[in-house]
Amino acid sequence: MTFEQIVSLAKQLSPVEKLHLVERVIPDLEASVQSSQSSKSISLYGSLADLGHAPSPKDIDDNRRDMFQNFPRSNAA
Repeated sequence: MTFEQIVSLAKQLSPVEKLHLVERVIPDLEASVQSSQSSKSISLYGSLADLGHAPSPKDIDDNRRDMFQNFPRSNAA
């Protein structure tokens, strides 16, 4: 049976029967969503390991000092 056939059959139900159908389908759907979400949680630990070591605090300070040595520039003409 195709999805379209199932939808066609569901449209023939009374409003109360449609409500009962939804009440029976939703718990299965919730269980499927919860199980797929729990299996997708992965650890990011080590995900940047291929980038090498982080710069040391001294390297960061040296680079910051070099970048901002002429800041702010006086552009008075």
